[in-house]
Amino acid sequence: MAEEYDLVVLGGGTGGYVAAIRAVQLGLKTAIVEKAKLGGTCLHSGCIPSKALLRSAEVYSTMKRSEEYGVVTSSVSLDFSKVQSRKNAVIQQLYKGIQHLMKKGKIDVYEGFGRILGPSIFSPMPGTISVEMKNGRENEMLLPKHVLIATGSRPRSLPGLIIDGHYVLSSDEALMLEALPQSMIIVGGGVIGIEWASMLSDFGVGVTVIEYADRILPTEDIEISREMQRFMKKKGVKIVTNARVLPETLEKEEGVEISAEINQETKSFQAEKLLVSVGRQANIEGIGLENTEIQIEKGCISTNSHFQTKESHIYAIGDVIGGLQLAHVASNEGIIAVEHMAGLTPEALDYRIVPRCIYSKPEVASVGLTEAQCVENGHEVKTGKFSFRAIGKALVFGEYDGFVKIIADQTTNDILGVHMIGPHVTDLISEAGLALVLDATPWEVAKTIHPHPTLSEALFEAALAVDGKSLHS
Repeated sequence: MAEEYDLVVLGGGTGGYVAAIRAVQLGLKTAIVEKAKLGGTCLHSGCIPSKALLRSAEVYSTMKRSEEYGVVTSSVSLDFSKVQSRKNAVIQQLYKGIQHLMKKGKIDVYEGFGRILGPSIFSPMPGTISVEMKNGRENEMLLPKHVLIATGSRPRSLPGLIIDGHYVLSSDEALMLEALPQSMIIVGGGVIGIEWASMLSDFGVGVTVIEYADRILPTEDIEISREMQRFMKKKGVKIVTNARVLPETLEKEEGVEISAEINQETKSFQAEKLLVSVGRQANIEGIGLENTEIQIEKGCISTNSHFQTKESHIYAIGDVIGGLQLAHVASNEGIIAVEHMAGLTPEALDYRIVPRCIYSKPEVASVGLTEAQCVENGHEVKTGKFSFRAIGKALVFGEYDGFVKIIADQTTNDILGVHMIGPHVTDLISEAGLALVLDATPWEVAKTIHPHPTLSEALFEAALAVDGKSLHS
C-alpha cells in the first residue's frame, strides 16, 4: 500500500529540507527522500566543510604573523588531523540540528534512492515515488499530490581528465585529505578554485591555478578579478590564464604532470596532486525523468518562474535547474515552489538581488550587475570606490587591502551593483542586497548612519564617493 503525502521532496539538501519545513508550516503532509545524509552537498561536501577548513587556514596564517599584533610565540605548527576533526565536528553538530528540525516538523525521512514512476494503478499521472531503501528493505511506495525535485549536483570534470581520488581530485576528495600535499595544481580559477587556492596557500601548499578565461573569477566585476589576482600572487599562488588544459597529456607517477596550451604555446606543469574545479553538473540520472514529460535543457531541468516543470504537479529547484548554484538560492526557490503548490501567490525570485560570496582570504561579495553588464544593458553609470586602507577597523584587524565599489545609474541614481573585496565582506553584503531590494540610491545608503569604527564604513564612504563626496579619501 502506498503512503500518501501532499508533498514528497527528492533530495534533503539545503533547498530540499528548507522547502519541506515551509511545506509543513503551510499544513502539507510532507516527506523527504534522501540517498545519503540530510544537509546534502552544502553541509557534507561543500559550503560548511570548505569554510571550516578555510577558517583553520586563516587562523594558521594569522598565527604565523602573530608578532605583528604583539603576540610572541616560540613556534606555530599545523596538525591537519585536528583540522579535519574540527571540520567533522562542525558538520555533525549541524547535521543533528537538521535531524531535530525534521522531527519537530513531523517530516518523514526515507533513507534511500527515490525514482519517479509513470502512470500506474496508484495514479493516472506520473509522480508516484519508488524508494529503494538503503537498509535493503523492500522498496517503499509514496503517493504524493506534488513532487519537488531537489537532487542537487556533483563536481564536473573535463573530458579525458579522470578523477581517481588520489592524484586527480574533485572538491569532494580534497575535503577528505588526510594530509596536505606539498603542491597542488588547480584547474579552474572560478569561485571554488580560488577558495581552494587561498586555503591551500595559507596552509603552506604551493599552488598553481590554471584558468581557461582571460582572468580568474571571470563572472565578477573586472576590478574585483584584478585585485584578487594581485592578492593571490602576493600569497605566492601562481596564476595562469588564457590556458586550455590538455587532459591527454596527464601523467601520474609520484605526482602529476599536465600540459596546457597558452597563446598557441604548450607549457607543462608539475605538482603532487591536481584539483579539478570546472563547475558542477545536475543530478538528473536515474530519478525517473524519462517517465514524465519534464524537459531537459543543457543538462538541467526546465521550469517556469514558480519552478513548475512541464508536469504541473512536479517542481524542481536548486542546482538541478542550473542558474545560480548557491544554497541560499535553492532555499528561496524551494520556498516559492512550496507556496505556489499550496495555492499562495509568491513573487518570482529576482536573481538580480541575490548576493554572491567567495570565502577566500580576502573575501569577495557582490550583488547586482557588474559595471560591464550595466553598460551592456544600456545604462550610463557612475561609480564610487573606497579602500579599506582608510578604515580604522580594518587597520585594527590587520587586514586592510581591498575596496568597496558601488555602481549607480547616472539618470535615476538607483544602485545597480555593489562589489566588495576585503575583510569580512561576506558579512557586509546583505546591506547592499537590501539596498537593491528597496531600489535605494547611494545617497540613501550614505544617510544610513554606520557606526565607527566598523568595516561597514567602507560601504558608507563608497556611497558618498559615487557623487564625489567621500570624506576620508
